[in-house]
Amino acid sequence: MIYSLTGKLVKITPELAVVNVGGVGYGCKTTATTAGQLAGKDTVTLYTYLAVREDAIELFGFADEAELECFRLLTTVSGVGSKYALAILSSLTPDRVALAIASQDVKEFTKIKGVGAKIAQRIVMELKDKIAGDYSYLSSQAADISGIASPSSNVSDALQALVMLGYSQTDAAACLSKLDGSLGADELIKKALRELSGRKFE
Repeated sequence: MIYSLTGKLVKITPELAVVNVGGVGYGCKTTATTAGQLAGKDTVTLYTYLAVREDAIELFGFADEAELECFRLLTTVSGVGSKYALAILSSLTPDRVALAIASQDVKEFTKIKGVGAKIAQRIVMELKDKIAGDYSYLSSQAADISGIASPSSNVSDALQALVMLGYSQTDAAACLSKLDGSLGADELIKKALRELSGRKFE
């Protein structure tokens, strides 16, 4: 198992980072996010994942451990391989992925090129319990959000109203998770709007 690599960055593209360690160049498939963080640096550290299959051996590298863990989590979903996981993490941070899953925001994933509704729904359905449990550390708000999407509550009513006003389900749920859930729906909406008013509608 190769946990991490530290060495001289000899090549970087939006999809590949090559790190020279002791005279050996390790090619790591990566995300556009990690590539952007590495660009212009001389010595770098990548947290790695080695995938061994019958027809290929692939090494993946990430700028931080949260992105690595989120990649591993995404690839546990049936039908979601490394290609989908890299595409998702090239568009969303691990925190944003966790928030989208916890708030059951399928649309957040379908915005990503190549990710269809079926894959997005599968990600949310198969990972929502994990995000609220074993992987809650990926987002400090994910565990709090996990119950928001359930029906018959003031928070759920407020969430639906905010989405109808044009805010993404992920942003609305993240905001509501910070508020007192015992408040009435109208009060929750007012308080949420004050915080969300500076954000761009999606």
